[in-house]
Amino acid sequence: MSEAPGKLQPAEEILAAQRDIVETFQFFGDWTERYQYIIDLGRQAPPFPEEWKTDKYKLHGCQSQVWIVTERRGDLLHYEATSDSAIVAGLIQLLLSVYSDRRPADILATPPDFLKDIELAEHLSPTRSNGLHAMVQQIRQHAVQAMVEAG
Repeated sequence: MSEAPGKLQPAEEILAAQRDIVETFQFFGDWTERYQYIIDLGRQAPPFPEEWKTDKYKLHGCQSQVWIVTERRGDLLHYEATSDSAIVAGLIQLLLSVYSDRRPADILATPPDFLKDIELAEHLSPTRSNGLHAMVQQIRQHAVQAMVEAG
């Protein structure tokens, strides 16, 4: 099955989403502006149902409270997540813009290089950096689990 000319392949869509984030961050003059952008992303996130804020969906390894729900939608994984911290909620939205509604194999084949490219780890506290790593690991673990279940 061939793709229409100019249409991105699934893994290329993830790379394009990462490039968009890197380009967006280049518009900002300093990290104060970048932090504000991240916080705004978190504030603009779709509502997260209160009934999902349970231990079943809680991500351990974050200083802030984080909940992440994964749903199979055909051959794609859809993620919804939130946090009680404005900046962490924004970091979640960055990750979801890259990895939500993607195929598990593409998620696993495409590491979050954009995090290094925007030098995020260097500008987060160690606990927030660890939490970001835990979120990435959870997204990837759900993709592994989905592939195992698919056989």
